[in-house]
Formats: sequence, C-alpha cells, structure tokens
Amino acid sequence: MPKFTINNAEVEFVQGQTIIEAAKTAGIKIPHFCWHPGLSVSGNCRICLVEIEKLPKLAIACSTQAAEGMVVHTKSEKVITAQNAVMEFLLINHPLDCPICDEAGECKLQDYAFKYSKGVSRFDEEKNHKDKRILLGPNVMFDRERCISCSRCIRFCDEVAKEPQLTFIQRGEKVTITTFPGKELDNPYSMNVIDICPVGALTSKHFRFRSRVWDMSFTDSVCTGCSRGCNTIVGVRKNEILRLEPRQNESVNQWWMCDEGRLGTYKFVNDENTRVVSPMVRPEEAEEKGGKLVSTDWEEAVSKSVSVLTGMKKHILFIASPYSTLEDNYALKKFAREVFGSEDVVYIPGIDAGFADDLLRKADRTPNATGLEAMGIKPVSEKTMSDLSSGKYKAVYVINDDIERAGLSKANLASVQSFVFHLNTKNSFAAENADVVFSESAYAEINGTFMNFEGRVQRIRPAVATLEQERLLGEFSMSRLDKFGAPNDRWTKDVRFNARPTWKILKQIAKAFGVDFGFDNSEEVFTELCKKEFGLDNMSYENVGSKGIVIRK
Repeated sequence: MPKFTINNAEVEFVQGQTIIEAAKTAGIKIPHFCWHPGLSVSGNCRICLVEIEKLPKLAIACSTQAAEGMVVHTKSEKVITAQNAVMEFLLINHPLDCPICDEAGECKLQDYAFKYSKGVSRFDEEKNHKDKRILLGPNVMFDRERCISCSRCIRFCDEVAKEPQLTFIQRGEKVTITTFPGKELDNPYSMNVIDICPVGALTSKHFRFRSRVWDMSFTDSVCTGCSRGCNTIVGVRKNEILRLEPRQNESVNQWWMCDEGRLGTYKFVNDENTRVVSPMVRPEEAEEKGGKLVSTDWEEAVSKSVSVLTGMKKHILFIASPYSTLEDNYALKKFAREVFGSEDVVYIPGIDAGFADDLLRKADRTPNATGLEAMGIKPVSEKTMSDLSSGKYKAVYVINDDIERAGLSKANLASVQSFVFHLNTKNSFAAENADVVFSESAYAEINGTFMNFEGRVQRIRPAVATLEQERLLGEFSMSRLDKFGAPNDRWTKDVRFNARPTWKILKQIAKAFGVDFGFDNSEEVFTELCKKEFGLDNMSYENVGSKGIVIRK
C-alpha cells in the first residue's frame, strides 16, 4: 500500500483517500466541522487546514488526496495560527448559549474552542443577532444564531434522504439556512440532521430542554421498528428513556436511522398508562361473570397458569413473537416441546409494504421474524386458523403480541377455553379474555438478541430498570451483573414496573411442571439456542460484539 508521513509517523493509505480519511484510519485526529464520512466534501469550515511540505500554502485535509511520499503536519505553528483564526471567526457572532443549549457537553464548537482557540476574543462590537426557535418541520427546531454554515444538513437532505428541502440564503454574516419555498423539513429521516449538526443549531423538538447530557446514561441497543435492526444509543435519565440516536454500524445502518424508529419505538417503555405494570389474573369467581383482571404476585400468576394449562397437552397453540428476542422465543419453543410435547408454535408476521424504502426501512416491521424462521417457527397459516375455529385448541399461549393482528376474532376463538399472555403493553383482547397476563419486560429492560433480515444477530442491553433489576442488585455482585450489560449506578432511581423477561417466566412455569430448563441468565439461553438451533458451539454475547455477527444467510 502507498504511504505518506503525517506528524513524523508513516501512514498507509488507499489510493483516492483524502488526508483526513487516511489520518482517521491511522487513529490521528484532525479537527473538522463540515466533513462527514457519509456525505460529500464541501470544504467550507477550514478548521481542518494542514501544512504540506513543498506546497506554498495550507491545504484543507478533507478534500486534499493523500499521495505517495507526501509529508503532512497538523500541529505546526502555521496550522495552529490558522486554527486559532478560524475559531475566532466562528465565535465572533456565536451566542453564549452553552448554559441552555441541548448540544452542550457533546458540541464540537465547545470542544474545539478549548483545544484549538486562544480562548480570548478581540471582538467587542454588538453580535449579529438572528432568529431563534424556528420550527423547520414537525421534529426539528432551528436556532439561526448558532449555525456555523457547515452545510451538513443540506447535503444530508440532498444526498442521503433524497429530499432537497434545505438551502442557504443571504451572504456573508447574514447567511443562514432555510427550507425551500412551500416546503418544510419533513422526510422519513429528517432528524438525522440533529445528530450531524456539529453545534446546537438543529435540535429535537421532542428532547429540547429535557436534560443535560452529563445527567444521562447511554446504552448501546438496536431499533425494534423493522427488520433492519438499526444500531442505536438509548439516552436515559432517572430511569426514563429521553431519546434514541443512531449508532454507527456501516454493515447495517451506516450513521443513520429513520424518524419512525427514533420516536415510535421507546415511548411505551416509559408510559405507566399503557404498560402492563405487574402480573394479573382473572379470579375464579369472576370468570363466568366477565370480571376484570386483578393485579397479583408472581407466585399466584404462575400457579394460575399451571392450573389452566394442566391436562391440555397437545391442545395448546403457542404464539411466538417477532417483537421478542431470540432468547424469549427459544424459551417458548422449549417450553412447548419439553413441558407439553407440542410443536404447535407459530408467529404472526408484521409486513407493511408501504413502510419500506430504498435506504433503511424494511417492509417487515418486526425486529426478529428472520430469527423465528431460522429457529423453525413458521407464520400463522390458514390451517392454524382453521384448527382454531374447529376447536382443536383449548388454550392459546401468547408472548408479546396482539393475536388480533392475525385477523382472529372472538368467533374464531369461541372454542378456546383459556388464554395466557405475556405482554408489556395493554391489549384489549387480553383484558377481556385472558386467564393470566404476565408483565413482560420491554426490550429496553433486558439483555437479548435479535436477528435482522440479513441473518445478523445483534445485542440489546438493559437501559432502564424494573423491580427485577432492583432485586438482582440485592442478590448478585455488580461485577457479575456488569458481565451481562448491567446499568451504572443511576439505574436504581425511579424503578417502576414489576416486569420480568419472558424466558425467566417460562422457566419458572416449567419448573412448576417439574421441568428444569437449566439456564440462569439470558447469555446461557443464547448459548444453548445457538447450539441446538443453529449448530454453533460455545457462542456468547462476546462473540456477537458491538456490531453483531452474521450466523444465518
């Protein structure tokens, strides 16, 4: 490979790479505002100026290609002077908004003002004031005073979202960004401009002023909005999810995620009004009178489920969930087979052709249908529907799904005597017909894995706590919990929901039937399912890593 020298270190590069790209690959940081690896080069911020020997003037590293034998300096006196000058110009009219700006704590301008600026301003005139709190679209707010005209947002709309909705107007110190006449910033990926904005000019309407980032904890996870499985970062304060952001994974979602996944997949986790907050049973004296479900403890709920399932054997239909983890669905399959000798495990697909696009969004709106298929769990068929209507099944056992999605009605299910549900959100059918409802942990409260449409297995980790985590904190050492993605010490604040992972509930019920599943944590479930379902020995969460691993194609 060709080589060049940067700061007295010899660096290899790929032909066609720019200096900033080659330096980044070698672990050498060059400051930048306008450059982004997922966008075209604009070269308008000038903070990436470097000195190249034998060239008469400084060059911008973002657009200058590396060449064999080139000698580059990023910390010479000329470069430092230029960086100081660039920062001075950028800060002349920038407002002192840091104490109220959402970007504070993760702002490039803040960081670079500390690293590459003199820290003293010679400008003592009145700053040029611009409009603030401009709603560019339904999800994005714009503060013109903070904008440094890097053009990242414009290029993103043009090149990635393929929706040219933003442009520059005016010139000089009056330059600003606006939407085209008659348009607003409203496309399926509009909120990515918030992530790539290097300052606090573009902010989320939904997150605005809700928390300082240093008061939050951040957990790597996966979006559950479709079978793409975009990698995400879950931002939490006081045990409440405040925002989701994309996490870079060039094999899955690059640097982006859609607005639907960002806004539509986490709010239920926080909502005490829609969550199933504890196990519930229908009292025997109320069953014939149409009485309501009542909250109970885990022991009574397990006992009730054993009571309604005893003697059913092959008259139970088990409905798995493409919204639940591989671990939970494997536990259900194991439960059906080892406790009841049944292979009647199916799932309800979640196809929405209108949701799909050519960038990230997939028609399969579930995060794990591919994983269920890989484990031999098939979609609900006409035969299944016919068997339900004919009275073959006397009980239906459902995890994390709404069986009405399959087009089932009370008429189809008239012959079913008992229903057991695992739910994390309330379900009208379950409320009217269930004998037992177990409060299932949401995806942001558990360890586990999903398999995306490409057969890539990816990790989710607990970002918020339930009473189950609080109980575990009292039983195990923090070092043991950390192995399985345990939270930091901020987790135990504001614990609310009495929920458990489905695999753990199924293990408890199986034990009541005299069957020992033999695993004690989600990683042991994962290891067993990989061996028995995929023929892979000694698999662990460490094998999956932060970017996932393709195990089925």
